Parts: sequence; C-alpha cells; structure tokens
Amino acid sequence: MTKRRSFKTLLVLLLSLLLLLSIAACGGSGSSSDNTVTIMTWESNDTNKLIDEALKKFMQQNPDIKVERIPSPNSDYGQKLSSLVLAKKLPDIFWAGNDTEQQYGAQGLLYDWNSKANGSSNSIDMTKFAPNSLENWKTSNKLYGLPTLMNTYGVWYNEDLFKQAGLPLPKARWTYEEMFHDAQVLTQKSGNKVTRYGLWSPPADPFSVNNCAVSAGGTPFEDKILNPTSVTASPEFLQCAKMIADATQNGWVTPPGYATDSEQEGFAAGKIPMFYGGQWFAPGFLQAKPGFKYGFAPLPQVKDSVTIYDAVGISSPTYVKNPDTTWKVMQFLASTAWETVLPGSPVAPPAYVPSSTPYFDTLKTNGLSDVADSVNYSLNTEKKVGIRFISPWSAKAGDIITANWNDVLLGKKPLDSGTQQMVQQLNDLIKQS
Repeated sequence: MTKRRSFKTLLVLLLSLLLLLSIAACGGSGSSSDNTVTIMTWESNDTNKLIDEALKKFMQQNPDIKVERIPSPNSDYGQKLSSLVLAKKLPDIFWAGNDTEQQYGAQGLLYDWNSKANGSSNSIDMTKFAPNSLENWKTSNKLYGLPTLMNTYGVWYNEDLFKQAGLPLPKARWTYEEMFHDAQVLTQKSGNKVTRYGLWSPPADPFSVNNCAVSAGGTPFEDKILNPTSVTASPEFLQCAKMIADATQNGWVTPPGYATDSEQEGFAAGKIPMFYGGQWFAPGFLQAKPGFKYGFAPLPQVKDSVTIYDAVGISSPTYVKNPDTTWKVMQFLASTAWETVLPGSPVAPPAYVPSSTPYFDTLKTNGLSDVADSVNYSLNTEKKVGIRFISPWSAKAGDIITANWNDVLLGKKPLDSGTQQMVQQLNDLIKQS
C-alpha cells in the first residue's frame, strides 16, 4: 500500500508539474515579452530621437508589438557589434553595412529572410527597392537583411570660390580632367608650401579610381560587387590612377594620411573649396548655415556615367526570438519609418523608393535642389561599381591596399609595377580564401 500510495502521489505531482509548465508556456507565447523586438542603430542622438518617434507611431498602429531601441555608440559601433556577436547577444534587428551583412551571413550568424520576402502578406512591395539594392543583400538565394538607405558620392563645392576663380560650377557629366583642373586653380601655395588644397579627401582609393576606369570603358577593378573572384588593373585604371597621383604629388589635393577630420567644419567656414564625400553631410550644413552658396555635384566621368553602389541596412541574428513579429518591424524600418525620420534629418535617400519623396522634398524646401538633383541622378545611374570589397576577407584586403596604394599615389612606388603588385597580392588572398 505504501508503494502504491507513493506512486500515486508521484503521479499527481508529475501531472501537476506538467500542467504548470503548460500554463507557463501558453502565458509566455502570448505575453508582451515575446512580442518585444529589440533594435540597435549607429545613428546620432538627434536621428535616434526621430527613429523613436517613428517607432512610437508603429506601436500605436500595432499595439501587440513593443519595439525597444538599445543604446549604442555611433563612433565605436563596429566594436560594439563584434562584442555582441561573441557574447551571442545581438538584438533582434541591428544596423549593418552591406559588407558586414555579407560577412556575418557567410559565417552563419544571420537569419535568412528569403521565405518571408517571397510571402504574399508583406506590407511593402519587394519590387520597389532601388535597382540592385535588394539583390546585393542576397547570397545563394538567402536574404540576410533589408537595405534601408542608399549612399551617393560626389563633390561638395564652394560656389563663391568657384565664381571668384572664374571656374564653371561642377554639374552632372563634368569630367575628371575638369575636377583636377579646378583643384589646381583653387589651390593656394606660399612658395612650395600648400596653404590651401583645392580638393580635400579626393576620390583616390582603388574603388574610386575604378569608377573613373569603368567610365572610360575599362574592365572593372573587381569582377563583381558581391564576393569578387578576381581583381584587375586595366590600362584605363592605370590612366585614371596617374591623374590622381599627379594631382597628389603636385599638391592640388590632400595626400594620403592627411588629417581631414575637420573638413566639414572647414568647408562650412569657407576655407575649403571642394571635398569628396557623400550626401550625408547635408543635415550638418543645414544646421551650420554657411555664409556662402554651396552645392553638391555627382562623381565626374570620362565617357559613360558611372556611380558607386553603397547601401546600408538591417539584419537579424539566427537566434531571433520571434521571426514573424520581427519581420513586421523590419519592413517598417526599411520603408515608412524614414518618412518620419528624414524630414528632420535628411541623411540619405531610402532604398525603398516609395518612401523617398519626403527626403527629396526636404532638401528642395531648404534650398538644396541641386543636392537633391545630384542624389537622384546618382541613384538612377545604371552603371554602378562597388565602394569596397564586400566579402568575408575584406579586412585583410584592406591591409594589402593600405600597404601598397599610398606609396603608389605618393610616387614612392612606380605606378604600374606598384599597382600590379597590389593586384597580385589581392588575387592571391582571394584564392586562399
């Protein structure tokens, strides 16, 4: 009797425990914690406040979903991201460059959203992303995130200094020869010492030179933007490299290693005639209100119009808690959110074209129509080349470029043989990888 009673008691306890676990499981799956989506950005405090406003609207429209933004430093974002990867504590959604997305995806760290993107119940139209932007976030039919913003590149110029020098203003379809000629005219020297460079932060790295080379009809530096299998320095590449090397050695452009941290402030103060950069400087200039007219021109060309592809976006770890809920937030952050954010901080045009109107309207309303036109021109340019290597071995490739390219531009290595040496080392790395 004792054994039978003990068995019955044990059975009752087990059944009670199973019932409690069942209740807890049911309560957990329907609780707010399961429908909480965490995100992490690299944006400034001002932009994050606007993102918070957009998320507040989203949560009002979706009361069953809670979105929490995790504080993160925008200056050391990469380091923060790496530490979270090692600790396996990545948020449900985090900001990522296309290169980071490809690297983490290849390492098996990211959730594949391809089946969700191909579903029939999406809130956005997957065919409405800017050309090539969504495709470049895929690898082997796996979609490791969504592009959110597109960076465009060009030259910011001081219109007053151009007019004082009697130079025509830069505009779409201007040439590389014109850009370097303008830099020469706008440069000031005292003896052999440069007191004012005509062009700061010139498009001098191999990928920028590639833009010039492809415009001239040359073979691209990398055979494809995503995970290239080889690199090539065509005759056109070498000709374009010679132009930038000559400008560097003549002191018309800032040389490699030159401290350019203050170029935004220097330009706003009227001390810098031109600098190469992206559209993301527009919000800073709108706040600084320079006392002169300024503009933004697309990248120059040789023959054909070519621009640089550079998209940033959002990704999720493989261990994302609730894919269905997270996907809803992903779609919002790739589209409608920017309609709230960009009027207050016009940093870049959205990759999702239907949400780009507020960005362009904001620029035009603030007197930056030429900036809007240049950005739109770049976005609609069919030929695009990469801004950097997008591959798991990109960091090692960067070390090879740094070890060779600066010496080529400064004349410390012969242009032809120095470039080919770099190309050979890069191809060796690709084969090893």
